[in-house]
This record gives sequence, C-alpha cells and structure tokens, in this order.
Amino acid sequence: MSLVDIARTKHKEKTVRLGFMWALWAAILWGAWYVPGSAIWYEFPFVSMPFHTNSEYVTAAAVIAGLNAIAVLLFMFVWTGVLGKWKDYGRTIVQFKKVTKWYFVAAIFGGPMAIFGSFLAIGFIGGVFAAVAALMYPIVGSILAYKWYGEKITRRAAIGIAMIIIGGIVVFAPGILGELKDSSGAWLGYLGGLMAAVGWGIEGAIAGRALDVTDPDIGLTLRFTGEVFWWVAVIFPLFILFGDVPIVPMIAQTMTLLPVTWLLLAGITFGFCYVSWYKSFPLIGVGRGQAIGDLYGIFAIIFISIFTLTPPEWNFVLGALVVIIGGFVMFTEKRDVLDVIRSVPSDNKEKEEAM
Repeated sequence: MSLVDIARTKHKEKTVRLGFMWALWAAILWGAWYVPGSAIWYEFPFVSMPFHTNSEYVTAAAVIAGLNAIAVLLFMFVWTGVLGKWKDYGRTIVQFKKVTKWYFVAAIFGGPMAIFGSFLAIGFIGGVFAAVAALMYPIVGSILAYKWYGEKITRRAAIGIAMIIIGGIVVFAPGILGELKDSSGAWLGYLGGLMAAVGWGIEGAIAGRALDVTDPDIGLTLRFTGEVFWWVAVIFPLFILFGDVPIVPMIAQTMTLLPVTWLLLAGITFGFCYVSWYKSFPLIGVGRGQAIGDLYGIFAIIFISIFTLTPPEWNFVLGALVVIIGGFVMFTEKRDVLDVIRSVPSDNKEKEEAM
C-alpha cells in the first residue's frame, strides 16, 4: 500500500468517526431539548388551559413551536457571528433559486410539521411519547435519500431500518388501540408524533442535498430563517384570521420570565443539536446520521425521568431500545462501505464523455 493510500484510509476513518461523533452530540442535545420543551407546558398560560381542549392545545402548540424557532434562530445568529461567517450568510441567502429555496422548503417539514407535531404530542400525551414517537424519522430520510440522490442502503442498513420500524410499532400500537376504544381526543397527540417522524425525515433528505454545496453552519441558519419566516409571515396570520382561540394574547402572556427561560433553554439545546445533526450528513450520509441521532430517544427518556421523577411507560422504553439497537446495527457497518455513500450519475456521464 502506497503512502497516498495509507493517508487516504486514515482520512476516511477520521471523517467517518467525526461524522458519528457529530451525530451522537446531536442525540444528546436533542434528548435534552425535550426537558424545556415539556416544562413550558406547565407554565402560564398553558397550564391553566382546560384539559385536552383541542383548539386551545393546537393553538398553544403553534405558539410554542413558533417561539421555539425564534429562540433557535437567535442562537444561530450568535453562532454565525462567533464563527465570523456573516458575510457567508449574506452571500448564500441571496442565492435563493440555487440554494436558499431548499432550506426554506426543508423548514416547512422540520418546523410547522415536525416541531409543531412534537409539541402537539407533548401537550396531549407527554414528552417521553413525543421523543420516542419521532424515532421512526430515519426510515423516511433513508428512503428519500436513496430515491432522490442515490445514497446507498446496504443490507445492514436495511436491517437497522427494519428494527426502527418494529420499535415504532411498539411505541404507537398500545396507545392507538386505546384511543380507538375511548376517543379521548388524544389522537391529535399521536398524529403529532407521526408528523414529527415524517417531517424530520423529509427535512433531513432535503437538507442533505443542499449541504453538498453549503457550509453546515450557514445552511442551518438559513433553515431557521426560513422557519421563522413561515411562522411569522404565514402561519400566525392564518391563526389570527381563522383560529377559534385568540393567538396574539396567548403570545403576549407567554412573554414572562419562566416561559421565556424555558424557550431560551430550548433554543440553545435544539440549536446546537441541529448544528451537530447537519454536520453529520455530509460525513456519513443522511440515513446513518439520522439513525445515530435516534439515540436521542434514550437520552430524552433519561433526562425527562430525572426531571419529573416519573418512570416512563414500558412500551416507550421497549420501543426505544429496539430503535436504538437498530441504530447501532447501522453504526457497526464496515467503514469501507461508508467510503462512497452516494452514487453520482453526473460523474459517470462525464467519464463516458471524456472517453
């Protein structure tokens, strides 16, 4: 083996190891996010709402999700400034047709769909359910990444995805069966969990492609710029015009010390979770980055159980363990398989033309 081959092998191993490290950090911070994300529901004005009043809970989830996006964007702006990348942000955001539009589209699925769905699940059912329900998102991300830009799904990766599906069924089945029997209104919470799983999977696939030509830190800041735009310019006005519950007074009532403190804690944990998540995609691929990020489920269960002194339901724990084992099946894949994680037809076409 030549010195060049040895250097290439070492670089490959370092790159893959770094990718898994970023994904693991994303999992830890993502799990921590569910603590302030759950705690804010116990503060005024949310704690005083009638139990499971659908319209008020949906409006409250929208308010929390929108303010969460603003908090994350605030920390992303600080992060961009610390890194000295404001000029990069300005140069990239004006490239709307080529780059920025993809982050604005990703923001729709990651914010008004996934994060809003998560807060619905937290409000109607609980933080542990919301965390575990979204564990199925790597299935969506892996399939779309394969379909859209040829990201490879090996046999081992397929086994890991199958285990994630089984774990998701374990989480969802008991609650859905019970909901079908009594129709308590918690179906919106289960719908929110499904929205989170599908939304984050789609977002990862879209962002994974855009990150090929964008710095991850700038891409992430653009993604949350897009989400704040959708909440402030589109969704909140729709609630004002057509909503049953006045949303502006609810936003104003949220601007007190404890709710704002929880929102800032949610913003910093989720913001840097996203930084780590986005950095892992170009290094190990969308499917693998999302699968290792799925470890957030166990961290969320641990953090929430410690914070609330309440043990989780048995099916949440069992489902999370199955999903996490599926993630480790993908993690233990041979490193040479990860050397080329995407097929790039344009490269092959250029070679043929050169011949």
